[in-house]
Amino acid sequence: MTRILIFTGKGGVGKTSAAAAHARLSAREGKRTLLYSSDMAHNLSDLFEQKIGREETNIAENLYALEADPDYMMEHDYADMMRAVVNMLSSSGTDADVLDNGLKFPGMDELFSLLKILDLYESQKYERIIIDCAPTGETLALLKFPELLCWYMEKFFPVGKIAMRVLSPVSKKLFKVELPDKSAMTDIERLYVRLIELQELLKDRTIVSVRIVTMPEKMVVEETKRNYMYLNLYGYHVDGVYINRMLPLSLHNPFFTQWMEIQKKYREELALIFHGIPQLEIPWYERDLCGMDSLDRICDEVLSGQEVFQVRVHQAGEVYEKTDTGYTMRLFIPCLKKEELDLYQSGTDIILKAGNFKRNIALPNILRDYEITGAKINDQNLEISFAKKER
Repeated sequence: MTRILIFTGKGGVGKTSAAAAHARLSAREGKRTLLYSSDMAHNLSDLFEQKIGREETNIAENLYALEADPDYMMEHDYADMMRAVVNMLSSSGTDADVLDNGLKFPGMDELFSLLKILDLYESQKYERIIIDCAPTGETLALLKFPELLCWYMEKFFPVGKIAMRVLSPVSKKLFKVELPDKSAMTDIERLYVRLIELQELLKDRTIVSVRIVTMPEKMVVEETKRNYMYLNLYGYHVDGVYINRMLPLSLHNPFFTQWMEIQKKYREELALIFHGIPQLEIPWYERDLCGMDSLDRICDEVLSGQEVFQVRVHQAGEVYEKTDTGYTMRLFIPCLKKEELDLYQSGTDIILKAGNFKRNIALPNILRDYEITGAKINDQNLEISFAKKER
């Protein structure tokens, strides 16, 4: 079974180096491994000092690298769907120059970068896939996209199918708008199915793990805490933390004394936040980490003997328990403060808002006739109580 590791963190903390070192170690263990960059600001070519692009490139024994190219996927894998959208916009009066210069909706890059992960996993060409993600904000947008888009499609797609079937024969005559044809609808249906499969894959905790890369500095630690909270909000399994650029304790230089105190303070804070989760420290090396020799150094000095590819003990996702008065849903959301949470019920969905992020959780069928009666945060778990609706 293919193992997938996703590396995320604030920009500039060393995600690419950490991800590449894992890919290098995996290849050294004899596992056919792919390092996939889903960050649009690719830098694998700089790291390995050779050209890497949208084709899977062999850079060492058992080690391959690939950089996401969403435009290529849109043009080749979902051409019918994109053609239908262009025709609709063209017939509705959209400027031809806009269409000629390329059509791209917000979130398209994230969507097709994720779908590529599903394609790679299903190909079974690799025993391990290591993913170098974009900085925190873009990664969260990336990982919440399948669930969010599926929710919208579930709400509107059935209506859309009926509309296409009824209106297509008369749309050009009456509305002067060209609606998607049968092949385009097949493509849209295929996209919906792929999103469901992708969501199931990314949240399969026996296959996919998220690893957070950070540094012992105030701004980075604060963003790391938020990142950890949001990842758990969306149900992703975080099972490793890498603290980069640690100054060696043997360093005796007055210039670095205060920096070492700062690092010690935030190292202790990270230890409390990620209690029970393996944490590895990557030294602040004296030179740039470029080339295979630098990656081998991280493998030998940091990762060797750590069983970094094992499936680790994890928190469950949403857990439902029967109580005397109804049911309780429990969801592990670390670092969440009560005043940051907005919670309400909308039909058969629970809407959770924390900061700028929102998640819709569909209730199981057994709770369709229940309503929220209370909520509290207990030992980093959000506990929501449900009781039967009064008739």
